[in-house]
Amino acid sequence: MSVESELDLWNTLSGAELIKAMGEGRFPQFTPINEHIGQVVSEVEHGRVRLAWSPEDKLCNPGGIVHGGYIAMILDNAVCLAASSTGEHFMPMLTLSLNVDYVRPVQAGRPYDVEGVCVHPGRTRMLSTATITDAGGRLIAQATASVTPNQAFAR
Repeated sequence: MSVESELDLWNTLSGAELIKAMGEGRFPQFTPINEHIGQVVSEVEHGRVRLAWSPEDKLCNPGGIVHGGYIAMILDNAVCLAASSTGEHFMPMLTLSLNVDYVRPVQAGRPYDVEGVCVHPGRTRMLSTATITDAGGRLIAQATASVTPNQAFAR
């Protein structure tokens, strides 16, 4: 993709549209983190993002289950993307607070659904929730978060 077309997407798409473009590979990821943890954007709409997640063994702790830090990371990604999806233009978010409740262990190699929902799309402080569920729909972990737009990307 040319730099000019990436710039066009950056300047013309809404937050939700740009996240969708990232998931479709039409716009580059900001960091390699998403690929490292195995996150794939599967659905996006205003205020809501769904990620498909199949964590690999490299994310496991010595006990053989996915490390809680990676679980918190994907929940953080979901709450931030949900908040970013509400904008007229995409704006990366900075996390102010993240509270995670771990309910069940995450096993490597299994599919999980991660859903983020922006429950308060404020101008300077936004509130979002996220959940991880397994293939049977059981809750694995959940998070609540407060995020703020990263003004380094303001336009």
